[in-house]
Amino acid sequence: MNTATHLPDHPAVTTDARALRRMQFGWYINDWANAAFSATVLTVFLGPYLTSIAKNAADAGGDVHPLGLSVRAGSFFPYTVSLSVLVSVAVMLLAGSVADRTGRHKELMCGFAYVGALATMGMFFLGGNRYLLGGGLLIIANIAYAVSVALSYAYLPGLASADERDAISSKGWAYGYAGGGLLLIANLALFEGHDALGLSSGTAVRICLASAGLWWALFTLVPLVRLPSRAGVAPARPGGVVADGAVAEGADADRPTAGSLRELARTLRGMRRYPLTLLFLGAFLCYNDGIQTVVSQASLFGSEELGMGQTSLVAAVLLVQIVAIGGALLLGRIARRYGAKRTVLGSLVGWVVTVALGYFMPAHQPIWFFALACMIGLVLGGSQALSRSLFSHLIPAGREAEYFSLYKVSDRGTSWMGPLVFGAAYQITGSYRSAIISLLVFFVIGFAVLAKVPVRRAIEAVGNPVPERL
Repeated sequence: MNTATHLPDHPAVTTDARALRRMQFGWYINDWANAAFSATVLTVFLGPYLTSIAKNAADAGGDVHPLGLSVRAGSFFPYTVSLSVLVSVAVMLLAGSVADRTGRHKELMCGFAYVGALATMGMFFLGGNRYLLGGGLLIIANIAYAVSVALSYAYLPGLASADERDAISSKGWAYGYAGGGLLLIANLALFEGHDALGLSSGTAVRICLASAGLWWALFTLVPLVRLPSRAGVAPARPGGVVADGAVAEGADADRPTAGSLRELARTLRGMRRYPLTLLFLGAFLCYNDGIQTVVSQASLFGSEELGMGQTSLVAAVLLVQIVAIGGALLLGRIARRYGAKRTVLGSLVGWVVTVALGYFMPAHQPIWFFALACMIGLVLGGSQALSRSLFSHLIPAGREAEYFSLYKVSDRGTSWMGPLVFGAAYQITGSYRSAIISLLVFFVIGFAVLAKVPVRRAIEAVGNPVPERL
């Protein structure tokens, strides 16, 4: 087996420092690139815009009828997000298995990134009553985004030693929020000046959506150049087999998809050997689904329930991006002293308080909406960055992409249970306040399950070195 492109178990010790920094920078810029889709498309512009298009196409009762189903126009966007994630689960798992089997993590990661970027640029052509086109492009882009990000996460164990991983993960999230925020500043300037430029507000929104795809495609060139093809490392065993049963070469080498399906089936069965890793995944699935739903539906809640204009929405999300940079780095420093698990648990308490305050938020009061945005930003980056680094310790060597594909089921922009509950609550009550408060259950259950995970034993169970603080 050729291991020339493998990253070492402890790169900070065994890899040339300059080469390591080059790889880390490429990984940071990957977050910088794809955060534009998360911030500009999912969080700010697409929810309200696609909802307005769906309302244009609605019947007298306010319903649209995709595939013959009757759906309230206000629920179309969250339902479409949920559908995209349900489909992406199978695609992520298969792509992760193919990547671990063939060692082509970078090629698959960047390939899906460019598919997502093209679909996002295609959103320029939305308008009128083309809600089905918008839903289709959202599904393609969100699936591609999910797969690309899951494969990028697989690089983390090879980019830092156990004790450095929280800091590296937090820095990656900070780069992401900085990149997403920078594009939002440009888009805010464009939207505010659309009259002076002779553009309608709808055209300005479509340009902003397409700009996220262009940004994503342009900056993906950096990880394409700086990252090695294969993420992580799996110690070789006799017969060409790597750790945890991942076959590097063999009878199925010329049929990677067929062989990877078998490897995926073995991995899913083998996960039963690591019940503590699965327990952590269950906790993350709950609380991060709540986080992602708050993020993806915040603009919809702000515009439809609180009466915020597009300018206030963009400014609030930009505020989230800016505060989240400091929040990610701050919680990373706190984790260095108190451990990642305790810090994440503390951040979940912050999320409960934030969502509860959102329910009582007065309408048509931008100052309170901006205060809520600051609270979200403070806990957002750190809770996600530390969860990512914590999970990286719980993965058997050689299975990084497959395990992170499972993790990505509920990571940034790919939640499905939360939007489903959010959309159903609105479908039943007609109130976005009822929809937002329904998300508390995800944070409460996630906190309770995470508190029961013995992280040290979980790390030892997969054979990884245990960091000094957890």
